[in-house]
Amino acid sequence: MAPKATEEQVLYGNILNKGMLIGLAGLIITFVIYALGILTPKIPLGEVQNYWVMPVNEYLHKSGIHAGWAWIGNLKYGDMLNFIPIAFLSALTIICYIAIIPGLLRKKDMAYAVLAIVEVIVLCVAASGVLGTGGH
Repeated sequence: MAPKATEEQVLYGNILNKGMLIGLAGLIITFVIYALGILTPKIPLGEVQNYWVMPVNEYLHKSGIHAGWAWIGNLKYGDMLNFIPIAFLSALTIICYIAIIPGLLRKKDMAYAVLAIVEVIVLCVAASGVLGTGGH
């Protein structure tokens, strides 16, 4: 007989599922805005293929895009809007962990509660870019 999922696992899974659907809808909407040209792109659609072959540093330099959270300043461009749902999807794990912490504390499951809290802290520090490492 298969083990039964815990209350925390079900909550985590439900939030992850709903968040994934919201993120997917966001990706579709922002792609449609970009593809229909509703907002002018930072990189013209006809030139995108020229940028795909560049090393990342050259791409950033020639496009005028800065690494890290600088994308927030470029949300007026159609091709930059897709960062919103991507950032949301990236934050889903943090949201899920935060949601299960109260239940773990209520059950006095301190080992998992501490692990979840540490996970939230590590993911937030990593996403912030304060350590100067990572993909942004």
